[in-house]
Parts: sequence; structure tokens; C-alpha cells
Amino acid sequence: MKVALLTDCYLPRLGGIEVQSHDLARHLRALGHEVVVFTATPGPHGERHGAVTDVDGISVHRLAARLPWELPVNPLAPPELRRRLRVGGFDVAHVQTGVVSPFAWDAVRVTAGLGLPTAVTWHSMLGPVTPAFRAAGAVRRWAARGVALSAVSDVAAAPLRGLAGPDATVAVLPNGIDVARWAVGPAPRRPGPLRLVTAMRLAPRKRPLPLLELVRRAERLTGRPGSLELTVFGDGPVRARVERHVREHGLTWVRLPGRVPREQLRERYAAADVYLSPVRLESFGIAALEARTVGLPVVGRAGSGVGEFVRDGVNGLVADGDAQMAAAIARLAGDPAELSRLRAWNVAHRPDQDWPAVAAMAVAEYERAVALAGRRRSPVRR
Repeated sequence: MKVALLTDCYLPRLGGIEVQSHDLARHLRALGHEVVVFTATPGPHGERHGAVTDVDGISVHRLAARLPWELPVNPLAPPELRRRLRVGGFDVAHVQTGVVSPFAWDAVRVTAGLGLPTAVTWHSMLGPVTPAFRAAGAVRRWAARGVALSAVSDVAAAPLRGLAGPDATVAVLPNGIDVARWAVGPAPRRPGPLRLVTAMRLAPRKRPLPLLELVRRAERLTGRPGSLELTVFGDGPVRARVERHVREHGLTWVRLPGRVPREQLRERYAAADVYLSPVRLESFGIAALEARTVGLPVVGRAGSGVGEFVRDGVNGLVADGDAQMAAAIARLAGDPAELSRLRAWNVAHRPDQDWPAVAAMAVAEYERAVALAGRRRSPVRR
């Protein structure tokens, strides 16, 4: 197949959709498919206005406008996108979208208008904006036009199923990782504090400040000062607030090393004991999956995407709120046997979200999109 992969955000920006889109393109090529990316993200040297760059052998059409902060937004892109798709000889379009994805939404209108079989994958939780999407009616219109809808987890797919209507299918197309690369196994447990780790963008939605507070609460529950140590990898707009909170409250057990390369992140996970995922509206949790693949038990929130690969009491702990999450951390700090059991299960059982399997699932979605488009074009027989 020749696949048009359309996304607001792409490399060199760094984030979940950006990295996942690029990795998907690489693994589709490994299966023998041709992939061309269309994005509203400027290139590494500011390429925009339709310039084509090469990223690891993949052609990337930069339909970006010149905007402050290099925002991946271009309301003038649809005519040129339509022209390039019309002459490109594509078999299917795969649109990556989130709650705020203007380029992706324009792309769906363009591809559906061209009659190009289209698959759309949601990477975000709708959460409180679900009523607004229901009022807009876009998801139901897409389903009616034969768009193959999917989301990265079952919890992310659930509200979409309500929006798409009873006759539509919303599949689960999970994010993928290179399992062999991450399945290194944790280092032997060392004496000392329970070493907690997380990796996140330091932004309000990821809840870094509530995380600090719930870990401080967990330390009080253990009854042993110095029983916990927390390392938060990542950077973002509230980093200064997080650093100030650490200083003002004397949280000497918190480390903030910033963003680190993935190879170093893997090594740091292997040296830790437990991974924390405090986000409520987490559609999947790629970093948590990578840590779980290393072997770390994940302590996460119920109703989030970590439920795709964490089973409570089997290979991690799932909490209903911050208080329960603090209690779960304290429980592991006081029960080395349970910690060892959870780690051993993760080491012995690799996750299902390996890239070859995920790329094959994507191809199945493309085939479903082609079938839906063909059914819509076929005359109704009575």
C-alpha cells in the first residue's frame, strides 16, 4: 500500500504523537509499504510552505505556516494538501489526531472529500470536552462517510463509540514500542530507599505537583523518613514551579534531571524500583509501558490508558485517586516480597504492544478503511 500519514505534529518536535507517527512510518516501510508524511510542523531548518524533507528515508511534506512558537497550525493548507493527495497515487490516508488537532481535522475533510479511504486514530482522552464534540457532530459525520475510527486504548475509544453512533466501530490501535530494546530487566534491588521514577512533560495536565505531594504523603505513611526517593525525568512549562515547590518544602529526596536520551532513560529505569503514572486523562502512557517492559511495576490511575498493560496486583498497582496511590507506594516500600513478585512477572511476560504487531494492526485498519470506502461507493441493492 501507499500510505499518506497525516499529523499536526512530527519530528523534529518531540512528543508522543510525533515519535509514534515516525516509528509507525518506519515499521510500515519494514513491512514493504510506502509511506509519505504530511504535517503542519516546520522542518529542522525551518522548512515550511510545502517543502519536502527527508527523515530517515521518509518523505515529509511540511505544510507549515510561519507562526509564533512554531505552532503546527496552518488553516491555508487544505487546497495544497488536496492537490498533493490527488496526484500522489495513495491507497489510504491515516490521520493522527488529538483533542486539539486543526491540521488533522482539515485532513479528514480533504481525504474524505477526495474519496480516499481514511483511517483516523485518536491519541487523546476526550474527558470533559466530550459534550462539545457531541454538539459539533464531526465524529458521527466521519463514521457516516466511511472513515475507519480507532483510538490508542479502550478507555480512549469508549467516548468515541458514543459519539460515532451505534452502527460504527471504533477499534483499538495501541501505541507501539521496540520491546526487545527495552526488555533489559531491572538491576538487583539495592538496599536503601524505594527508588521511584517517572518521565513526563512538566505541564499541568501531567500533574507533576500533585505527584510530589502524593509521594510526600506516601513517605509519611511508611513512618520512615528517607524511605522514598523520586526522580522525575522531563521538561516543560511548569519546571520552574516544580523546582520552587521542591525548594520551599525541603523535598531533598526529589531529583529533576530534565530530559534525557532514550538510551539513558532505559538505564535509569533499570536502576529504579517502581514507575509512577499519576495522570488522570492518560490515553495510553508510552513511558509507563517502556518502564513496565524494563521490568518495573507501574503504580497508576484507574480509568487511564495504563490499564492496557498493567493488571492490578499482577504486574503493578492501580489506584482510584491520589490517596490510594500514596497508600500503594507505601505498601510496596514496606513489602519487598510483593515488589519482587511484581518485578518478576514483568520480566517473564513481555507486553503485546511490540512494533511489528502494532504495524500489522495498522495495516488491518487500512484494509478496513478501504472496505468501508468501497461499501459507501457501492450502490444499495434491494
